[in-house]
Amino acid sequence: MHIGVNVPNFGPGSDPGVLRDWAQTVEGLGFDLLMVSDHVAVTPDVAEQYPAPFYEPFTALAWLAGITRRVRLGTTVLIVPYRHPLLVARMAANLHRISEGRLVLGVGVGWARQEFEALGADFARRGKTTDAYLAMIRAAWEDEDDYQVDRIPIWVGGNSDAGIRRAVRLGDAWHPLRATMPWMREAVARLHDVAQAENRRVPVFAPRIILRVTASPVTDADRPAGVGTLDQIADDLTQLRALGAQSVVLDPFQGDPEETRRPRTAWRMLASVAEHLNELLPGQRNCA
Repeated sequence: MHIGVNVPNFGPGSDPGVLRDWAQTVEGLGFDLLMVSDHVAVTPDVAEQYPAPFYEPFTALAWLAGITRRVRLGTTVLIVPYRHPLLVARMAANLHRISEGRLVLGVGVGWARQEFEALGADFARRGKTTDAYLAMIRAAWEDEDDYQVDRIPIWVGGNSDAGIRRAVRLGDAWHPLRATMPWMREAVARLHDVAQAENRRVPVFAPRIILRVTASPVTDADRPAGVGTLDQIADDLTQLRALGAQSVVLDPFQGDPEETRRPRTAWRMLASVAEHLNELLPGQRNCA
């Protein structure tokens, strides 16, 4: 099982040097994948959670591709209705080649109504727009003489039934975000049911989970996966692997933008997780 990290590419503590240090830390600890978020217009609804500066994902990942060698690079998630699909197809193909085949394109429909308005995008039709654009992106990549790109995996985000259907129809993987283990067990069963009903293959399961290490066990019934002691987190990852997860992305951001001024706190947590997982899960993961 591959283990990745969601890196904050926003907030008052973010700058190119910090992004470089994040990338070198994630790769140096042996994690397999580095992912960043997407917003274009930092409207008030976006700024409340993800304030400026916000580094656009394609340009940020192109910068990080040049200072890393092994770690895969991705988006969690690119908001598909924000950009013309041929532009996304071109940028993704270029980044995939620049990084020597390391791109993972995580995609979603978006949630920030004010940002949609600022970009002139139709919020009410964002689901249908996403479906149409994803089909156009795939069609563009099939023109190999023009795009010259190997297959870029598309991870479809979204915890709703619509997101599951979209992953089955248009994705290589389903990428749900920040859920509990009971919810994910039920959702993976729905994923299989939808794939069977549509007579399609089951997409890869690749969740993103919270990462918050605690000194004592968290016993709440609604404990999100990835929250608790190192042993609890290791057990969550073991359960996710048993559910068929081929990749799991750890998200150390707890929701306060001021955290971006103190990245070493997250780095120490990631280092402790990497060390603990090496001891408990040898041979079950690619993270060193």
